Amino acid sequence: MKFASKTELGRDYVVPPLEGLWWAEDMESFTTARDESRWNWTLMLLVPPWIDRSMFLAALEQAARKRPARLDNVRMERLAEGRCVQTLHVGSFDDETEVLARLHDVVIPGHGFRMVGKHHEIYLSDVRRTAPAKQRTVLRQPVAPAQR
Repeated sequence: MKFASKTELGRDYVVPPLEGLWWAEDMESFTTARDESRWNWTLMLLVPPWIDRSMFLAALEQAARKRPARLDNVRMERLAEGRCVQTLHVGSFDDETEVLARLHDVVIPGHGFRMVGKHHEIYLSDVRRTAPAKQRTVLRQPVAPAQR
């Protein structure tokens, strides 16, 4: 899509960082036992607003021709999270547990909110080039006012 945007529309853009949505039936699996076997996820790449569905479908078709792969789960959709609580975590993914526990159990309820939606991460570091202790990840959780 980036190449098509540049060649067909004359509009180049920087590919933003990889993002992920994470969820589980019991969100405590993120903060207590860190049981990854109970997690579900979706990986995402943000695209600029001028990339439309036809460009997405053409890119998907071209990718399938070049390198046959499993593309049936690749889709283009809009994400609207609304109000969120977020923090920057510096360190290994395995060290997120304490930060998430504080967000879930202290910060969110302490400000009169409850968790809604899926846990959202934005990976600011390239894990192939960054030591785990220096990885930077935005941890974001959609929230809504607590029910009284």
